[in-house]
Amino acid sequence: MKRSITVTTALLILSGSSLLRAGDNPAHEHFIASDGVKIHYLVMGHGTPVVLIHGYVAFAEWNWFINGIAEALAANHRVIALDVRGHGLSDKPHDPAKYGPRLWQDVIELMDHLGIQRAHVHGYSMGGKIVTQLLSHHPERLITASYGGSGVREVDPKRIAEVPKDKLGPDPKEAEAIAKNRKARYRDRQDRQALDAVRKSFPSLERGEIDLTKITIPVLAINGEFDGPNANTHRMQRELKDFQSVVLPGKSHLTAIMAGYMPELYTKTLVAFIDTHDPK
Repeated sequence: MKRSITVTTALLILSGSSLLRAGDNPAHEHFIASDGVKIHYLVMGHGTPVVLIHGYVAFAEWNWFINGIAEALAANHRVIALDVRGHGLSDKPHDPAKYGPRLWQDVIELMDHLGIQRAHVHGYSMGGKIVTQLLSHHPERLITASYGGSGVREVDPKRIAEVPKDKLGPDPKEAEAIAKNRKARYRDRQDRQALDAVRKSFPSLERGEIDLTKITIPVLAINGEFDGPNANTHRMQRELKDFQSVVLPGKSHLTAIMAGYMPELYTKTLVAFIDTHDPK
């Protein structure tokens, strides 16, 4: 079943899970990956596991906790949000060879470390690239796969030409969000050399063509109206068996998810999708 939805304010009345009580805090943990890199992660809640993967330059706390997304999911689920290597409180190697495929392999190793056989997995922006690699290499480990600010794009030039044009943007508030985002980032959690190494490794992270027609689990993509929703999802709409595309009106890349810019629309969409597809 395939659905494409533009979210309106009516989604705000969607019955999601209540937020955790004030005072509930995530636990900070870490494990050592098989190549010796320390990976920091946060855990909150109980139930079917949900693994959250943040975007480039961000980190778990910023991407999922200060905007309420992790807390909303944790009302009914065990939320595990890692700091991708090179980010946050995880180790930050300067060698690009320490990234690339290691970014998705860390997710599998973290699941193994926690004894998790299958999980809902959601990735934002760069995290979406990691989700695609998990779908390609280990679809059996995923209950659902979901994307935010990303998707799986067309690669055939003829197919690219068929993609409906996206609305021009960005959201007028995007520049303001970018400025606030830069101020909000914790400078002591950033290492420019490590981030440059992560970026240089993206071609190897993206290497390998995925056959979406073989994916049978439910897949969701949430994109802002001004964040290339057609470009991000045209191929997914065409090839996936069970796919839902949700477009957030008036939103761009950061305003779709960032605290202070109504991430409730994003949150309730994601919570509803994961709740709907929880194992019975």
